[in-house]
Amino acid sequence: MSRLEAKKPSLFISDPLTKDTVSQSLSLLNRILKSCYGPAGRLKQLHNGVGGYVCITSQSSAILGRLSVSHPVLKVLTASVQNHIARFSDCGLFTAILCCSLIENFKSLHVPSCTVIKISKHLLSLCTDYLKSEACGCRVSVDFSNLKTLLCLARSILTSKPACMLNATEVDHLAMLIVKAFMFTIPCHVETKAVLGKCVTVPVKGRRVLDSTVLPGLLIETPEIQFAKLLSVKRISSDTIKIALFCVSMSGDLFNPEEGTITVHHRISLEMSELNQLLNVGKQLVNDEVGLVVCQKVIHPSLKQYLKENQVMAVDRAGLSVMEPLSQMTGSKPIASIHSFSPSCYGSLKDVCTKSFGSKHFVHLIPNDTVVCSLVLCNRNETAWDELKCACETAEHVLQLTIKEPLALLGGGCTESHLASYVRYKTCSLSTSSFKDVDCSQTQYQLIADAFCRSLESVACSLSHDDEILTDMVYGHCWLVPSGFPSVSNWSDLLSKCGCGINSNTQNLNWRLLQPHFGSPTIQSCPKEPSVDAADLLTLDCFAAKYSGLQVAVETANLILDLSCIIEDQN
Repeated sequence: MSRLEAKKPSLFISDPLTKDTVSQSLSLLNRILKSCYGPAGRLKQLHNGVGGYVCITSQSSAILGRLSVSHPVLKVLTASVQNHIARFSDCGLFTAILCCSLIENFKSLHVPSCTVIKISKHLLSLCTDYLKSEACGCRVSVDFSNLKTLLCLARSILTSKPACMLNATEVDHLAMLIVKAFMFTIPCHVETKAVLGKCVTVPVKGRRVLDSTVLPGLLIETPEIQFAKLLSVKRISSDTIKIALFCVSMSGDLFNPEEGTITVHHRISLEMSELNQLLNVGKQLVNDEVGLVVCQKVIHPSLKQYLKENQVMAVDRAGLSVMEPLSQMTGSKPIASIHSFSPSCYGSLKDVCTKSFGSKHFVHLIPNDTVVCSLVLCNRNETAWDELKCACETAEHVLQLTIKEPLALLGGGCTESHLASYVRYKTCSLSTSSFKDVDCSQTQYQLIADAFCRSLESVACSLSHDDEILTDMVYGHCWLVPSGFPSVSNWSDLLSKCGCGINSNTQNLNWRLLQPHFGSPTIQSCPKEPSVDAADLLTLDCFAAKYSGLQVAVETANLILDLSCIIEDQN
């Protein structure tokens, strides 16, 4: 018998936030994430110690997914942010940086955690009520009859990912394609419950970004030999092709012995039996006037030849990823057996043609109603393409979220700095009864409110890695000043537009350096909703993602501040 090792006692850690290792790890994580933030963010190269795949990115989903985090406090933080990213795809860095900053700033106050949590919840409700109100000065409405705001949302996401290696022309081209693909997925005829279509990304690496395009329908890659032999397809009318979709192998493979025992009669060949069954399937397809057969797996060469002789196009090895969008696009039901199936499983297409992109060849399936489209995405190399694919998927998800809540928030740090100014403006005029409701003194409330605002401003300052950040005294927006200029009383000569692009220096504004370590004064008024003309080149953020990110950051910070001990199993 092998010797058993004695069970180790559990590790008990009291007041984990008072330990230097936690503070240092939290500060390091915050610095890493801040350095990735925004269009000028620094890229990170992530790989393990034994080699393998190397990831170059500045996206929170990739960084948090590959960072090795061992301390329980940081695990709680990263898991919370990753859950937010899984739901909204966007504003992961915003959420993580704000959470880290809140913990660091609250911890430095030496105020009881229960008091901090009560006040921060009150401040959070102040922010969320303001963001939901019509009087909010840092949000804009999204009008789906005008594509400008949608283009601004897509463009803002693409420009915030420097690893995509895009210039201004490429960003505009891709933003237009993303919005076009999004519009394709919206059903034309809405019944009781609308279901969005799907945009399938087709990778083409080593080509120019400007070669990217969007096509209605679905592209299925096919070998060059098969591509050259494609022929005219049988049609039931001039604009209708009947399609059969198989999700079972049609290769004539025998049964897996692990599935059970098969009794075979004398002089019966299993191979011939399977092939005859496949040919019977082919005869039924031909009799039912099917013009296109798509199989997720492999089709036997003899069946392919039979279908070809009867003007039925056969496409095999389509893969699992296209089955759902193909079924949605054509109305066909995937057939899971070659022994019995009903003609009611068939769907229909408008047309079939062939396309080539670089060295790749595709069968292009064109539907009657476009709810599925293919985004042919090109980039110069694999690393840049991987990053661009994630950025495009994020932009698509953000546009989908905007349907449910047609709002956007001002980007470029302006929402964060404006919210901080708004909170200062409101908390300065609170009545004595408000402090009694929260069960704290006015001094405690002001201390925590100031730390809350400084945390918001630290997110805005993270957008600048070399330059100075200013805030105006009227609207509380962010203004970027190139580094190297001396501090002057009149900044108008250096400033053109604020971070989001809604305000220009033609207004009579006063500015000061945004220094989250020391705080900022209150604002005089809130900005008005932008006009249509002003919305041409706005930097915008997804309302739903940032609204949720704000809540997740504050609630996670409160959870971590409320930790009194950690019990860790050492076995």
